[in-house]
Amino acid sequence: MSDKPHQNLAIIGHVDHGKSTLVGRLLFETGSVPEHVIEQHREEAEEKGKGGFEFAYVMDNLAEERERGVTIDIAHQEFDTDNYYFTIVDCPGHRDFVKNMITGASQADNAVLVVAADDGVAPQTREHVFLARTLGINELIIGVNKMDLVDYQESSYNEVVEEVKNLLNQVRFATDDTTFVPISAFEGDNIADESENTPWYDGPTLLESLNDLPESEPPTDAPLRLPIQDVYTISGIGTVPVGRVETGMLNTGDNVSFQPSDVGGEVKTVEMHHEEVPQAGPGDNVGFNVRGIGKDDIRRGDVCGPADDPPSVAETFKAQVVVMQHPSVITAGYTPVFHAHTAQVACTIEEINQKIDPSSGEVAEENPDFIKSGDAAVVTVRPQKPLSIEPSGEIPELGSFAIRDMGQTIAAGKVLEVNER
Repeated sequence: MSDKPHQNLAIIGHVDHGKSTLVGRLLFETGSVPEHVIEQHREEAEEKGKGGFEFAYVMDNLAEERERGVTIDIAHQEFDTDNYYFTIVDCPGHRDFVKNMITGASQADNAVLVVAADDGVAPQTREHVFLARTLGINELIIGVNKMDLVDYQESSYNEVVEEVKNLLNQVRFATDDTTFVPISAFEGDNIADESENTPWYDGPTLLESLNDLPESEPPTDAPLRLPIQDVYTISGIGTVPVGRVETGMLNTGDNVSFQPSDVGGEVKTVEMHHEEVPQAGPGDNVGFNVRGIGKDDIRRGDVCGPADDPPSVAETFKAQVVVMQHPSVITAGYTPVFHAHTAQVACTIEEINQKIDPSSGEVAEENPDFIKSGDAAVVTVRPQKPLSIEPSGEIPELGSFAIRDMGQTIAAGKVLEVNER
């Protein structure tokens, strides 16, 4: 682990705009992937008739992905700049992988949006930007990629910049802070070094702009929230819930409460990487033991918090949702599965309160009869079994969710207010 501050970085954008190649190039330029590995990938790519995919292969190292030439899994990779140690969440661009995109983006602090110079803003560029905005990514760096395909022309670059700025303004991203960089992930222009091919550009390289990102404040002051991923029984210790601290601090000796199971006790031990530690903070993956808690008392999807400020359990909650894909329409009474932190709970959309214009955020219609793909709305939701969830304005880490049905992600959203049970 590096002693530099850590950032999760999402790489988002339309399929085939060069995200994987960019990630491979970033890892290569920062010395995270040695030259010979790239050489190996180059030979393999050429054998398969996919010459030019060698950097993408660094990321897409699943055989299936190579055959299909698409990114499926969120591959986590790490690299350093002078100021930060980054984990890349490479977000797939294909539609059926939007679920991965949501889980990836919801862990990211900042994002690089890749837009191909020869193609401009494509449908998924739009969707990813809107999702990033809804899921709380703060800063976007725009990589205008494939400049080599438009002969490094400034006019092509400027057109894409204007197009992206309009899109960002529509979803209310502050464009003043947005950095645009003309790049070629394939050729390496303006990634680590200034390119001679773009004499008209005098801004930072991509790595410099990543280095200049503002440092994100870890949510240590917020109350402890630790969603449980699994519960194990370990001989000699007993019941050990495992999860990632999202906010606050977990200390030995703390009195904690698990919701919605509604049990609690005193924390006896906290372990990280098989070592006992006195405390853990945001981003730490921990196993811990709580006095008096048995294996059957708690389960995946529970959230651990302080006994005197326990996690909220929703009777109902209001949320802002974005419908990404649904074959027909969504009406009141619809009951899909909500994926929030580690919980998966069927929830009924009791009422559709407002339809929101996704481009402006203004209310377009009060109490509409239905919503469909492309719509944004405020809805009232009733979980079918107890669900611990928090307003995203208070604890954003536990305030976003994805809605799945029929094997696909149909919507994403964030919690506006919780009516506790």
